[in-house]
Parts: sequence; C-alpha cells; structure tokens
Amino acid sequence: MNLNATLFAQLVVFFILAWFTMKFVWPPIVKALDERAKKIADGLEAAERGKHDLELATKRSADAMREGKEKAAEVISGADKRAAQIVDEAKTAAQVEADKVVANAKAEIEQEVVRAKEELRARVAELAVSGAEKILRREIDAKAHADILAAIQKDL
Repeated sequence: MNLNATLFAQLVVFFILAWFTMKFVWPPIVKALDERAKKIADGLEAAERGKHDLELATKRSADAMREGKEKAAEVISGADKRAAQIVDEAKTAAQVEADKVVANAKAEIEQEVVRAKEELRARVAELAVSGAEKILRREIDAKAHADILAAIQKDL
C-alpha cells in the first residue's frame, strides 16, 4: 500500500463527504439556525414593543386618572356652590315667609285690638246708659248714687 494512494483516497472521500455535507446537511441546519435566530429577534422586538406599549398605556392611564380626578373635583366644587346657593335661596324664602307671617299676625292683632276697643266702647256706653237710667229711676239720694256707681264700677 502506498501512502500517497491512501492519502489521495482519504482526500477524495473527505472532499465527497464535505461536498455532501455542504450540499445536503449544512443548508437545513443553517436554515433552522436562521429561522431560530429570526424567531428570537422577532420575540425580542415584540418584547420591546410590548414594553413601549406598556409605558404608553401607563402614561395614558395616569393622564386619564388625573383628568378624572380634576373633573370630579370640578363636579364636587360645582355641587358645593349649588348647595350653598340653594341654602341661601331657602334662607331668603324662609325670611320672606316669616316676614309675611309676622305682618299677618300684626294685622290680626291690630284687628283684634280694634274689635276689642269697639266692644269695650259699646259695653261702656251700655253701662253708662244703664247707669244713667238707674240713677234717673231712683230718687235722688247720695247714698243711692254711691251704691249705683259702686255697682257700675263692679260691672267694669
């Protein structure tokens, strides 16, 4: 056996094996590795997009919360102002009503006083007439006059 022939045969087999590997084995492996690398790159890119979207969503939700709090504060402030306005209106209406009631009561009292005075005048006039009548019917006597006047005073 010649070392050159064996070496040459091994060289031929090596090149055939290298060619076969490069032609049929290596492309599917490279393709699988490329696909895997692409999937990893896509996954990393999607993760970055997700992270960015999460940051944007967090900012938007914080803005929405702030706006909601501001609107709620405005609504509460408006409600407080309206409540104060309603209370003031109710106080004013109550004061007006109280003034009307007081005025009506004063008018009624005035009418009662006038009516009582008229009744008293009428009663005094009746008593005066009655007393004068009694005095004229009796004899003119000081004692009788005193008794009549005492009776009239008692009636008053």
